[in-house]
Amino acid sequence: MEIIASSLNSGNLDAGFIDMTYEEMTHRAAQEAYGQAGCGPEEIDFAEVHDCFSIAEILRVEGLGFCERGGMIRWIEEGTLALSGEKPINPSGGLLGKGHPLGATGLAQIYEICKQVRGEAGKRQIEGARTGLAMNRGGVTPGIEGNACAIHILRAPQGWAG
Repeated sequence: MEIIASSLNSGNLDAGFIDMTYEEMTHRAAQEAYGQAGCGPEEIDFAEVHDCFSIAEILRVEGLGFCERGGMIRWIEEGTLALSGEKPINPSGGLLGKGHPLGATGLAQIYEICKQVRGEAGKRQIEGARTGLAMNRGGVTPGIEGNACAIHILRAPQGWAG
């Protein structure tokens, strides 16, 4: 398994109106990670995102650039996010499926990506999974869009047949 990108961003000070319909901090972290990896969101096979609330998954998938703003509704209806879909999200069941294990979230996401890329995910296995993205976000401070957003992109090494 290769780590091809690792990005950590903190939130900006927002003295005025905060747009809660888009996660700019997630977008910034994603752009940095894609630049490090030399790829774009279209080259990510699947992702584990911090879905602490139902709306969080929607905002984060859009912030990662997987679909356009407001496009997640269509993706849900079309099955794009399902295990057999074009862009599976949270094949592990996500945080809510695990009971939201606060300190273990990031490790659980990386573990799932490794299992998927190795072809060891059993009933959750995504066909042809080679590149996965883990996105974790946390912390709230009044006046700041968020405390931290971490994004890691992992992929199978070239020539690896796992």
